[in-house]
Order: sequence, then C-alpha cells, then structure tokens
Amino acid sequence: MVLCTLCKMLLSVKLVGGVYAYRLGASEMILVFISISLLVRSDIHMRDRAATRPDTKHSEEANQTSSPLMAASSDLKGNYDLFLSFRGTDVRNSFLSHLYVALDQKGFYTYVDSEELQKGNCIKPALIKAIEDSRIAIIIFSENYASSQWCLEEVAKIMECNKQRDLVVFPVFYKVDPREVRTPRESYKKAMVEHERKFGRDSDEVKRWKNALFDAGSLSGWDLKDKDEADLINRIMWEISMQLDRKLLHVAKHPVGIHRQVAKLESMLNLESCDDVLMIGLWGQGGIGKTTLAKALYNDIFRGFEASCFLANVRETSKDSKDLVHLQEKLLSEILVGKELTLLSVDGGINLMQHRLCCKRVLLVLDDVDDVKQLNALAGGREWFGKGSRIIITTRDSHLLTFHRIDEDHIYEVKTLDDLEALELFDKHAFLGSKEIVIRRDLVDSALHYASGLPLALEVLGSFLCGRREQEWESALNKLAKSLDKTINDVLKLSYDGLEDYAREIFLDIACFFKGRSIEYIMKVLNSCDFDTTIGVQVLVEKSLIMKEGETIQMHDLIQLMAMDIVKQECRDDPGRRSRLWLCEDFCDVLSGDLVSFGGLNTDFTLFFSDFVY
Repeated sequence: MVLCTLCKMLLSVKLVGGVYAYRLGASEMILVFISISLLVRSDIHMRDRAATRPDTKHSEEANQTSSPLMAASSDLKGNYDLFLSFRGTDVRNSFLSHLYVALDQKGFYTYVDSEELQKGNCIKPALIKAIEDSRIAIIIFSENYASSQWCLEEVAKIMECNKQRDLVVFPVFYKVDPREVRTPRESYKKAMVEHERKFGRDSDEVKRWKNALFDAGSLSGWDLKDKDEADLINRIMWEISMQLDRKLLHVAKHPVGIHRQVAKLESMLNLESCDDVLMIGLWGQGGIGKTTLAKALYNDIFRGFEASCFLANVRETSKDSKDLVHLQEKLLSEILVGKELTLLSVDGGINLMQHRLCCKRVLLVLDDVDDVKQLNALAGGREWFGKGSRIIITTRDSHLLTFHRIDEDHIYEVKTLDDLEALELFDKHAFLGSKEIVIRRDLVDSALHYASGLPLALEVLGSFLCGRREQEWESALNKLAKSLDKTINDVLKLSYDGLEDYAREIFLDIACFFKGRSIEYIMKVLNSCDFDTTIGVQVLVEKSLIMKEGETIQMHDLIQLMAMDIVKQECRDDPGRRSRLWLCEDFCDVLSGDLVSFGGLNTDFTLFFSDFVY
C-alpha cells in the first residue's frame, strides 16, 4: 500500500524547505522599547493647608499638623489602591483616622484629600486624576456630607468613573440611614434645598449631584448606625483585601496586537447583561497567543465581578482525577476567598461548586483545556454559576467547545498577527531599539516569512537572533529552514501527540505531500489507501493543525516543518527507512540503489529510475 501511495505521489512531488522567498514590503522600523518601572506602594499622599472656606466653623482642623493624614498635594503619583471621599468636619478625627490606620497597616496605597477646607468650590484636576487612577473608592456618607459642594463633585466624579472605568465603589453610611442619601431626607434634603436655592431647582449641577447620591446610596456597602466601629472597620478591611488581593496577571513582555482582540472579545461577552451565564471559547493552534489574549482579557474585566479565577495550564496540571480534585480546590479557594477546602473526589467537588457558586457572579478562565473531563469537572454547566457570570475557555480543539454547547457565535478563532504587527513584535525582540547592528532587509524578511505571523515563533526567533551579525543570521535561518527550533517544535507537537493513529497518518501525508492541494484530490488519493479521510480531515481542522481555505487544504509553515521532522526522526541518517519521501534529492538517492526496501518489500527501481527526468 505504501509503494502504491509513493508512486501516486511521484508526479506531485514538491520541494518543501530551502530558502524562503521575499514576502513583506513594509518600511524599515526600529521600535524603541522603554521599560517603565512599576510604582511601589508608598505611604498615603495627602494635602493639608491652613486655608479655610469663609463659612466654615471648624477652621482649627487645618492646624492639626500632628495628624497622620498629611502629605503634599504635589506628591500625587497615581495608581492608587483606594480613594476616600468624606466630610472632614464629621469624620476626620474619628472614623476616618481609624480606617486609615487599618488601611496603612495593610500596606494599601490610599489617597485622602486633606485640603477639603480650602477656598473655592471647583474640584481640582489633581483630585479628578486621583479618582480616575484609583482601583476602589470608599464614600463615607455622614450628616453634613451633602452640604459640601466639594463632596458632591467628588461623588459625581466617582460614580462617573464607576460607569465608565469600572471603578469599584463602596458606600459607608456613617450615622445616617441609606434612605437619607438616596431620597434625599433629613440633613441631605436640607442641603439639597440650599443648593437648589443657590443654583436653581432645575440646574444641571443639582440634577447631577442628586443622581450621583441616588446611585451611590443604592450600592451595597456598610451601615455604621448603632453598630461597633471596630467591627465595621474589620469587615471593610476584609472586603477591600478580597478585592485588592485579586492581582493583575502578567500578559507579555511586548503585548503586540492584543488590544484590538480584547475589544472584540469584550463585545462578544456582552458584559452589560447580568441576566444570563455566558461561556465563550478561544480556539487556535499552539503558540498563537490564546493564553496571552485570555490574560489580557481577564485583567481588563475581572474587577467587574464578585470573584474571579484564572486556572492556567489545565492540560498540564490535570493528568488524572487527583489533579482535577486539586484544580477544583484551587478554583474554590480563589473564588471563596479565605476558605481552605479539602475535597475527596471530583464528584464531591462538582457538588460543592454547584452549591457554593450558584449565587455568585464570577469570572472563570480555564486555560489550555484538551479533554471533556476537565470541562465537566470545572465548569460542567451554566447553572453552576450565578447570573452575570462569564466563563472563558482556551483550547486547540474546537470540538470540545461544540460538545460543551458553545455555539459558533461564541467561539473566537485566534489568528496569526498581520504583517505590520508581526514586524513590530519581531523588532522588539530582535533589536531592542539598538542602532549598532544593521541587518539586511532580506534577512529580516526571511525571518518574518519563517514565523508566518505566529507570536511564539516571532518571540523565540527574534530573541535568538538578537545581537547577532549578518553571517550568524544567514546560518541560523538556513538551519531553521531544515529543522524546527526545539522550543517551537515542542509546543506545536502537543497537538499531534493528542491524535489517534489514523489521524496522525493523514496529518503526515497532508504535510509531506498535499499542502495547498484541493480537498477533492486529497480525499480521492487517501480514500484509495483505505483511510477514514472525511472524519480525519475534520478532526485535524478542529485541532488547529490544518485549515480549509476555499476548496484547498492549507497548513502553517511551522506545523508543516514539525510534521516533516517527525518523519525524519524515523531514521535520521537513512531516508530509505522513513515512511515518506518528499525532497527530490532524497527520492533520487533512495531510488538510485539496486534494491529499495519499502515496508519489508525489496524492489528493483533501476529500470524505472533510468527513464526518470528531474
């Protein structure tokens, strides 16, 4: 059968490998990468001056220089953990100072405005920026909060950021009823009447303030009325710790092409809707950036959920049922903060997850899933999670997503970078902004053609070539044209390793002989060799190893090189002992012998070869 197949392939033999042709025509670019050091947490930055408003009865507050709540306004650095909004005359020397000490002891980077008593009513640009740069805002509603135009401007800006920037907002009702803030009533009603008298009942300012008070007063928070202050601060600290302990994930050293894809995925997730539980899949070949994209998406949206969990490398960390139990424990511990749970079995974990998560709005990412057992154990159904939850699954196998009832509209195919993005990512790794080494454009183009837009290949190849001279570039590219880089090969080969034997044979035949040929032709030839070609080709498409483009079968160049390397490994030194031949020189060397062995059958090819023209 092998001999029959080989003869049928003879006339369609096509040289694969060698030097790649010129492809890109983009102008030369040297992109400078600037490392920006992350700001470390430091002590609280505040402002404290002696200026007072004309109508204040508490100007002595400004002279309390011994307060721990002091810092210069010029110290504003941004990237705050918390912003505290308050009426100083009500809480500065009591609840606020106690809350600040607790936050400071935990190391939270907090902004408190100590210049509240300054003259003028306009909120300053530095304060606006502090609100915009904070992760959480705590509004302390006290008796005289609404009497301050400054405070009302703060709450209006905070609620604007809550809607537009996903700023997390918690109200604290300090000796006032939440209904007083929302309606408004009591002191809040009196204050708003005064503002209406000053600005007009229908003024835009008053309407904006009322709306902000209603929205903030309707949020879930803490009510101190007739309760122990120390206990309340402990509960606040627990909630804030839970929120801020959910750290950002490292995405990539150079996240090129990520932002535009995150925007598409956020639209697919329909984050505004809290009426349903939505699952989406990120599907694509190995090394294409599924995990990187999932991390960037997670960082962008996780603060909008009650709890979140990113389970990385599910395939690697779930070899058996014990590993799945460990993943279930990790998932539950991250979502149910502070709960250390021990599970005895996968079934026990499923029952507990259904019971404990069904009322929580969660964000869950399952990264690199390759088996339906993993999905059944970690996110078996939408009913496991509370309304508004979003489940994101990355995989190389689209059929897993289909089996898990994720429709095509919610499967995002991650594709290779376009030419300009590929050049940008390669330049960032290969040149690092250096002007000392000049490399010929044709060598850069050959490297880009080799990677063919695959982010992993661009990073690995760019890093390997960084700092090397032209002669070394030429040598490295010649070597890589013959055999794949080991790091890239190991990642791509995982998909091949997961195939059944019949699918492996079809995959290797397509890689060695049929790339770019028509589907009809491939089906005809392989079916004649008793392969189950129809289902085999479909499985290869689902596993991201081949692509259907129009009426043809295509394959990424690096996946093709990986397949050819698998065949070469059958016998590195003797092509005649391999299952497939595709290079003319190998074919001719093998057939030039008197006897050639195929599958244990010795055949004389000398007469046939004497008439072969090449």
